[in-house]
Amino acid sequence: MESLLTSPLHDRHVALGAKLGEFGGWSMPLEYAGGGVLAEHAAVRDAVGVFDVSHLGKASVTGPGARAFLNATLTNDLDRIAQGKAQYTLCCDDASGGVVDDLIVYLRGDDDCFLVPNAANTAEVVRRLSAAAPPDVRIENLHREFAVIAVQGPQSKELLDDAGLRPELDYMAFLDTDWDGVPTTLCRSGYTGEHGYELVVPAADAITAWDRIFQAGERFGARACGLGARDTLRTEMGYPLHGQDLSLDITPNQARVGWAVGWKKPEFWGRHVLLTEREQGPKRVLRGLVALDRGIPRPHMPVRDASGETVGEVTSGTFSPTRRVGIALALLAPTISEDDEVVVDVRGRPCPTRVVKPPFVDRSPQA
Repeated sequence: MESLLTSPLHDRHVALGAKLGEFGGWSMPLEYAGGGVLAEHAAVRDAVGVFDVSHLGKASVTGPGARAFLNATLTNDLDRIAQGKAQYTLCCDDASGGVVDDLIVYLRGDDDCFLVPNAANTAEVVRRLSAAAPPDVRIENLHREFAVIAVQGPQSKELLDDAGLRPELDYMAFLDTDWDGVPTTLCRSGYTGEHGYELVVPAADAITAWDRIFQAGERFGARACGLGARDTLRTEMGYPLHGQDLSLDITPNQARVGWAVGWKKPEFWGRHVLLTEREQGPKRVLRGLVALDRGIPRPHMPVRDASGETVGEVTSGTFSPTRRVGIALALLAPTISEDDEVVVDVRGRPCPTRVVKPPFVDRSPQA
């Protein structure tokens, strides 16, 4: 892992006995000693878990007309939100409509936006935006300059209250604050389905922020959580992962994230091809699957109908710690509907599944 990037919190992970793995070019904790994925997943669902997600990208878009420029390139409509709000959006390829990346935009003002793309796609998002930006708009890649810590779970607010942050925020709202000398952007967001927050702090202050969170979190039983639990949590919610459920080969229409597209906007990358696809109907659709036996669907496993015809492929699949059953997201032919039964080929063994609409658990980050 010598060639991989490391988080500013790397030493803390090593001290906690983390199992490290490659993710988006970074060496990141997959799980920690003393419980593993199942215990970490349960901590987030039942109390509070803390993730280092510093591998996520960070970029700034500043200058006169920054907001208008992003609104003419990214899919969602920035005119729908006010200053101090964050928005989930997509960067699509103009020619194909495929998804270059999905990301969060923090709207600080008409001339100041902060972006959080996925780790592996940050450079490409910055490249595309830089190539298209007018002279007065500056795009800056800040990937290594900040750490991101996610505090997720039903007791996340109480923990941050005790840590001195007072997170009185609506869902997808953020604030820039001085946290006892640490400049912090606090956003009420997350990727777990639980009430939660993301803290963006300078890389030099990452250890201070991490230690403060765990000092306050001791009475809540706060647990450090790795990317393994992050994946089971997001899959239970049916949240797509770029590179699996979204990609340059998978459009927003196919992935059923058209709610993150400002269809009435006059301009965004991929608009023409996506409108055409939307009118004609996508050739495949992302749906949920719940196993009806003990099988666990995994990515790239074929999906077949009752006659044995291949009708799709699993894009994300895992064992659901909450439901104690295999669950999956799969790109299926549009002829397949909810409540249909299909069969996943699990390494040569047929696993019957039912087609459902995610989420797979009764959770909401807006609660």
